[in-house]
Amino acid sequence: MPMSELPLAERIARVLAGAALSKNADGSNGSAAKDVDDHWKDHLNQAMAVLHTMREPDHLMAEAGDPQVWTRMVEAAIQDAE
Repeated sequence: MPMSELPLAERIARVLAGAALSKNADGSNGSAAKDVDDHWKDHLNQAMAVLHTMREPDHLMAEAGDPQVWTRMVEAAIQDAE
């Protein structure tokens, strides 16, 4: 199973930065990689809000696996980012 080298909060913040900056989403930059590298921390508070929301699995997620494990994993990501 592949595992990321980057913390989950950073990955979410990078996605949010990319969405804000990239021409492929809401931004105007045709090549936003450098800007994402420079500005992902500006989106860390939004990433933390996403993580806090993700702590509770929904019904389908709970059916697919252990909801307590999910909650502990997301809480670990939150603690890592704090």
